[in-house]
Amino acid sequence: MDVSQLPVQQERNLRIHEKLRRELGPVICEVLLNPSVIEIMLNPDGRLWVEYLGGRMQPLGFMPAFQAEALMATIASTIKTTITRENPILECELPLDGSRFEGLIPPVVAAPTFAIRRKALSIFDLEHYVAAGIMTQAQCLAIRTAVDAHHNILIAGGTGSGKTTLANAILDYLAKSWPEERPIVIEDTAEIQVNAENVVILRAVDGVDMLRLLKASMRLRPSRIMVGEVRGAEALALIKAWNTGHPGGVATVHANDAYGALIRLESLIAEATFAPMHQVIAEAVNVVIAIAKTSQGRRVQDVVRVHGHDGHRYLVSPSL
Repeated sequence: MDVSQLPVQQERNLRIHEKLRRELGPVICEVLLNPSVIEIMLNPDGRLWVEYLGGRMQPLGFMPAFQAEALMATIASTIKTTITRENPILECELPLDGSRFEGLIPPVVAAPTFAIRRKALSIFDLEHYVAAGIMTQAQCLAIRTAVDAHHNILIAGGTGSGKTTLANAILDYLAKSWPEERPIVIEDTAEIQVNAENVVILRAVDGVDMLRLLKASMRLRPSRIMVGEVRGAEALALIKAWNTGHPGGVATVHANDAYGALIRLESLIAEATFAPMHQVIAEAVNVVIAIAKTSQGRRVQDVVRVHGHDGHRYLVSPSL
């Protein structure tokens, strides 16, 4: 862009941000600044809900359908697209702060619906998890030991269980304890945060998926490889990378428990190859952490060591 056009672009961005704040409304704008807020949701009935770290979802108020539609149209315009009946799903980042935005309109829903996964303004360290009762001191020690030993860590949990927030806490410990290392982060949404000075963050976009980024990362001199969430065939590339000279990585995966995370990896790898990969997985994944959203809030349920595969099942240590 021509330097002379910068003030024009800045003025346009300011106008768009002001418009977004009006359409979001003062209530949502206020909670977006709260560091303990995790997600803000609008249901088709017009009710707004908010979820706080370690707490339950709470009613936040209401938003009329016309306001939600205007909001989504404005957000879509910032990435030069539209949200219409023919293209009723909008996936992007909220221009105001980079929070993940998922919006839907009819006919796939009865009325405008969205979820804003707030981008963390601060990182909760592992000590915070212990103080908040989310993990025990023994679990914290096991995680620190795994990071220091350059063990590969897989974080498992369901939707909204806090996998990414826990990954950020682990990476915070990594940055403080191993400042000389060069982590490479691969994700499709800007959620992982690393305080390391020598870090490279790769973002998947249309036409360049996480599998291609994983292959590219191998030539960027990584000390450790982190993946925001493993969802597909890139799982095979990840465990190969972890097994071939890049130990000490962290990745997250959707699974209900620690053992189920290993089975989930198998199913994802099956999208890339039919060859049995039990032994490769058992060698690549050293530690599995399972975190869940319970009636008492988020809790780390298991921190287990993976010792191998006996041809029938994975061999894991007793839960902490």
